[in-house]
Amino acid sequence: QVHMVESGGGLVQSGNSLRLSCAASGRTCSSCGMGWFRQAPGKEREFVASISWDGSLSQYADSVKGRFAISRDNVKNTVYLQMNSLKPEDTAVYYCAADVAGWNTNRQSAYEYWGQGTQVTVSS
Repeated sequence: QVHMVESGGGLVQSGNSLRLSCAASGRTCSSCGMGWFRQAPGKEREFVASISWDGSLSQYADSVKGRFAISRDNVKNTVYLQMNSLKPEDTAVYYCAADVAGWNTNRQSAYEYWGQGTQVTVSS
């Protein structure tokens, strides 16, 4: 079992930055692929970014490409999402997830473990 805990969310003005963190505990997940997803009010949860187990591969949703960056520290069992140039449309609950297969995937069904989410609100 992997326990995921997100942190770093909050209220920011448009154009500012936030860095989300997701710490994994329990079963070692240094070989897990990790992903970030988000769900805005009234919308389905959507893919944001993912990173392979060794950090060599990553991918992003078109809506965040060039503004967000995913990274990981396998010593700390933590994955990060640096969010720059935030927009009101980035407002959502952000979830991190772990894929024990270790791949870099945007498919929600591939992820076995999920955090509880952290709220990000961007004001205009």
